[in-house]
Amino acid sequence: MAEVKNKQVILKDYVSAGLPKECDMVVVATTTKLKLKEGSTGVLVKNLYLSCDPYMRSRMAKRDSASYVDPFNPGKPISGFGVAKVLESKDAKFKQGDLVWGMTGWEEYSLITSNDYLFKIPTTDVPLSYYTGVLGMPGMTAYAGFYEICSPKKGETVFVSAASGAVGQLVGQFAKLVGCYVVGSAGSKDKVDLLKNKFGFDEAFNYKEEPNLDAALKRYFPDGIDIYFENVGGKMLDAVLVNMKIGGRISVCGMISQYNLVLPEGVHNLMYVVSKQLRMEGFIVSKYFPHYGKFLELVLPHIKEGTITYMEDVVEGLENAPSALLGLFAGRNVGKQVVVVSRE
Repeated sequence: MAEVKNKQVILKDYVSAGLPKECDMVVVATTTKLKLKEGSTGVLVKNLYLSCDPYMRSRMAKRDSASYVDPFNPGKPISGFGVAKVLESKDAKFKQGDLVWGMTGWEEYSLITSNDYLFKIPTTDVPLSYYTGVLGMPGMTAYAGFYEICSPKKGETVFVSAASGAVGQLVGQFAKLVGCYVVGSAGSKDKVDLLKNKFGFDEAFNYKEEPNLDAALKRYFPDGIDIYFENVGGKMLDAVLVNMKIGGRISVCGMISQYNLVLPEGVHNLMYVVSKQLRMEGFIVSKYFPHYGKFLELVLPHIKEGTITYMEDVVEGLENAPSALLGLFAGRNVGKQVVVVSRE
């Protein structure tokens, strides 16, 4: 029974409000046995790539009524979506040597006992890291929120906030595949340029340079917005509600502007949901995991043909994972934030 060193990222204690700091997490070295116990139904994996995602901020706090995932356990490794290689399996769905993506630990080796969110990787002729992003949870999130909830039609107008992130960059490209006019917002000139020149958005703007978001949206959508893919919340949502068309649809994926506030900002224009007869629907991506095969059929050919492009922001080494995660809330990442634990 081989025993190996196992580097882990540990949450020291709950962070109830405000921006987490690197010192709230610590990287430790433990040991683990590369053998499953008798009677186990789990899967032992070697982690290769880890995904940094905004929802992980809510898991750093004690569970409250707004949370939809269990909090991390202080003193234990944090967890998130990642790509891994199976070393041993007591689950008939997986065998030694399989490559998988799903929920795993922020550590070099993990014992996964709940396999509901674990998927065998069907093809390796694309970068494995893509299964933390375009072919993993963020890709499924973009697909579910745009296609399943918003039912887009050719010629409609689409607005995406936080558009250069892991999810937003895909929503914009999906919109163009349908034949929509799409505009994105981001937080820097470089990101705006990426949206227009790499991801094919019709227009994009830097929200930090707009003193009046309502006026900015009217500039890009003089006749109104059919579909809004919501990633930000707060002042952006308030401005969007005024500019929606009658019968518009809003898919609520996240509200990253609110995650670190002591008191969340109020939304003042909700009456427009009534007067404009809007449909505004929040969703949790795991509900749509049964559609994963359908999603792959749509996305994989476009990736291989180059009609969907994807950008990653790659950080090497588990010891750099805390900084990479916190960088999401400062807008440091350009594209999908990935941490490389091992390249096999």
